Amino acid sequence: MNQFTEKITDKDFIGKLIPQKAPFVMVDKLLHFEDKKVIAGLTISEENIFTQNNKFTAPGLIEHMAQTVALYTGYQFFLKEEDAPLGYIGAIKKAEIIELPSVGNELKTTVNVLHDIMGVTLVTAETECNGKVIASSEMKTVLAN
Repeated sequence: MNQFTEKITDKDFIGKLIPQKAPFVMVDKLLHFEDKKVIAGLTISEENIFTQNNKFTAPGLIEHMAQTVALYTGYQFFLKEEDAPLGYIGAIKKAEIIELPSVGNELKTTVNVLHDIMGVTLVTAETECNGKVIASSEMKTVLAN
């Protein structure tokens, strides 16, 4: 089983694991990785394109969850010494935004992989801020290959 406990906070390295590029990067740390689970983080900045009126918007939260899935996939490919593939959100189901976090807060998103077959990944995602769940969703991502 592939698993690590060291946090990866090198933004350049994280950037190599996902297909998104600045200013559209919504993950800045890999906090935990194992075969069917990943935890990623993001510190919300004023400069973030999804920040409005000192709050991180709902589309930003959804994109952060999706990029957490991309980080999971990208790290898997990194372990196989292959380039991270392009992908996209295939479907979002049961998305719930409970609260919009403020600039300066740290998001922590846990993604549990339910199914990962033939380039289609079905996951549940839960985002916390200050120890409180603020968003959740089920989504399907698809590799573009």
